[in-house]
Parts: sequence; structure tokens; C-alpha cells
Amino acid sequence: MSAPQPQSARPAPPARSGGAAALGWVLTIGLNVVAPIITYNQLHDHGWREFDALLISSAWPVLDSAIHLAWRRKVDEFAIVTLVFLVITAAVSLIGAHSARALLIKDSGVTGLFGVLCLVTLLAPRPLMFYFGRKFATDGTPESTAWWNGLWQYEGFRRTMIVMTTVWGMAYLVEAGIRIALTYALDTDTMVVLSPVMIYTVLGLLGVWTALYGRRSQAEGERRAAETAAAAQPTGAAQA
Repeated sequence: MSAPQPQSARPAPPARSGGAAALGWVLTIGLNVVAPIITYNQLHDHGWREFDALLISSAWPVLDSAIHLAWRRKVDEFAIVTLVFLVITAAVSLIGAHSARALLIKDSGVTGLFGVLCLVTLLAPRPLMFYFGRKFATDGTPESTAWWNGLWQYEGFRRTMIVMTTVWGMAYLVEAGIRIALTYALDTDTMVVLSPVMIYTVLGLLGVWTALYGRRSQAEGERRAAETAAAAQPTGAAQA
């Protein structure tokens, strides 16, 4: 009788469909990122109010959810989060005066609220990064989705998702606080240049850290699985 597979060993992901994955990526990035940005900029440049432009832009993630629901027979959590983010942005755009400084503070408020959203999901059954990870680590097929969902049973995987969500939430809260402070400390012309640089720098650093941390966590899980299997081998051989 061979030794049973240790519980810490994670199953390998199923073979991914290249065509389905590519189409999924195109739809996700196109409808949740590119289309809302282009729509908002075009409408705002033609005299639309911020709130109205954001409201119209939010139709694209709704369309993505509808396509995903018709295609996969399930709701796309990534599109829902994008929609929530746009709603938060629209709500913040209605608050306060519309001076240049106020707009800079509102931008910081949006990223800060995203940080709060990350931390709030730590109280949910699964944190936000679990759904982000599933969106970008699978091709959306039932097999790959089931594989990703099944990883939640492993303590190391759960810890990784929780740590990632916590770091993203705290990072955006700190980033928002620093940008708000700089908005009052520096002149508006400087902040107009510095604010987007800070946004994309933090996003880039978080992306790099997430990739490195995810790989390290996976390697650690595989190492522990190998150690568990090696420790159980003599017992299994004796029972054979």
C-alpha cells in the first residue's frame, strides 16, 4: 500500500486553454480598464460632469459581468469590484468643492477607500485578493476555477491571500494619507505631476511584491509538502 498524499501538497493547475485565456484577458482588461478610462476621458473632455462621466463609464463593467454570466453561468467578482470602485469614485466626486486641490484630495480618497475595501473583506469568508488571484491565475473555465477554489483548503494558501489583501489595504491607506498631506504641503502644479506618479509607483511596487511573495509562498508550500512526504515514506513502505 502506498503512502497517502500529504494534505499540504497542492494539486497542480489544470491545462489552460490558450484561446479562452486570451479572450478572457482581452475582455477583462478591455471592459474593466481600457473602455471606462477612454469613455470617462472623452465625456469629460466634451464637457460632461465628473459624476455623469463616471456613471456612464461604469456601464462597461456591468457589460463584462453580463457577458461572463452568459458565457460561464457565474458572476465575475472582478467586474463587480471594478464597478464598486467606480461607484466609490463617483460618490467621492460629489463631495466638497471642485477646486484643483479638492480634486487631488478626492483622488486620494478613492485610493484610500479601496484600501478600506481590501481590509473590510478580511472579515468576509474570503478576502479580496482571492478573487483577484482567481481572475488572473485561471482562464475562467470550470476546471481551472474549481482548482483555484480548492486551494482554499490549504492553510498556507489562505494565509497568503490574507497577507496579500492586508498589505494592499494598508499600502493604499498609507499612500492616500501621504498624498493628502502633500496636497496641503506642496503647490497644486507640483501635485498634479506627483499624484499620478505616486499612484502608479505604489501599484507597480505592490504588483512586484505580490508576484515575489506569491512565488515564495508557493515554493514554501512545495518544500513543506516534500518534507511531509519524505517523513511519511518509511511508514508507507513498512505497511506495504
